Amino acid sequence: MNSKDLVKLAYQALEDKKGHDIRIIDIASVSSMGDYFIIADGSNRNQVQALCDNVEEVLHKAGAKLKNREGYANGGWILLDYYGIIIHIFVEEERSFYDLEHVWRDGTPISINDL
Repeated sequence: MNSKDLVKLAYQALEDKKGHDIRIIDIASVSSMGDYFIIADGSNRNQVQALCDNVEEVLHKAGAKLKNREGYANGGWILLDYYGIIIHIFVEEERSFYDLEHVWRDGTPISINDL
C-alpha cells in the first residue's frame, strides 16, 4: 500500500469520528521524514484519543506499520508516524498554538480529491 492510499484511509478514519478541519500537506519536496502530513483536531482529549484509535485500527487492518506514536496519554497532541505519512491530531487550542500549517507552509496543501 502506498502513501496516497494510506492518506485516503486515515482521512476517512478521521472523518468517521468527526475530526475537525482535516488538512493534508504534501511534504515530500521539503522533507525527508515522509510524504504527507495529515493534521486534524477534536473538541476534547477523549475525542482526540478516539480519532487516534480509529486511525490506528483502520490502518492496522490495511496492513500499515506504525513506526511511532507519541502523546496518547496526554491526549492534547497525538502524533502517529506511519513512515510515509505523519498524522497530527490535536485538541483545538493546541492546534492553534502550534500552528503546524504555518510551520510547514513550504509544503503543498492538497485536498483528498487530489489524491
